[in-house]
Amino acid sequence: MAVGVFDSGLGGLTVYEALAERLPDVPFVYLGDNAHAPYGVRDADDIYRLTCAGVERLWAEGCDLVILACNTASAAALKRMQERWIPKDKRVLGVFVPLIEALTERQWGDNSPPREVAVKHVALFATPATVSSRAFQRELAFRAIGVDVEAQPCGGVVDAIEQGDEILAEALVKSHVEALKRRMPHPEAAILGCTHYPLMEAAFQEALGPQVKVFSQPRLVAASLADYLDRRPEMRGPGQVSRFLTTGDPSSVSAKATQFLRHGIRFEAA
Repeated sequence: MAVGVFDSGLGGLTVYEALAERLPDVPFVYLGDNAHAPYGVRDADDIYRLTCAGVERLWAEGCDLVILACNTASAAALKRMQERWIPKDKRVLGVFVPLIEALTERQWGDNSPPREVAVKHVALFATPATVSSRAFQRELAFRAIGVDVEAQPCGGVVDAIEQGDEILAEALVKSHVEALKRRMPHPEAAILGCTHYPLMEAAFQEALGPQVKVFSQPRLVAASLADYLDRRPEMRGPGQVSRFLTTGDPSSVSAKATQFLRHGIRFEAA
């Protein structure tokens, strides 16, 4: 048994890397649904169906705890999965809550009423599906009041990153930041609401300016999982070796992942 990490493609590898660094003794099984990526342009029912299939595949690998290292899946599918689909002996966690807890400076498990926080103007950069779900705003409202969120759907960025076209990705980031700033000229904080976007964090920061605090997910998710496993050690399991699975072509995905992470990584067929 290991901890499962699911993503629509390669973006979740940014989360996996942070998890492996923070929890070197925990084995992970990573599953990328590369055959159906990207999820960010799909409708909610399609995302739900694909995410459930991916989680079931990880359960078959013995992963009773699965991290959705995909904002689109977390936004469009997780709440529905938790309400009607996930068995009592399994756990599926998303990547939104750790980010919002950091933004609102509230501890894991703090269920006190929402209150005012220091940051009042927040820019959210995410896929079109994540933006349309309004899941970030919904989760934020449970913890904070008086926060203005301006969301920018960043079409094309995930595709450019997955194709290894850094120049195009940087140009798209600049364009999306400029579009958001026309609606919110002075954001105080920016949320990179897609696990691909940490690879473009420097481009986002440059376009936004040094006065804007950029929140990126991988380290926050890793810290939250470490805390969760301290409280639920039985979810760690006795596994030893991490594995990487894909619904796409393993050799092609391995080559892209190696370019993506700048070190070797080998995928197997899911």
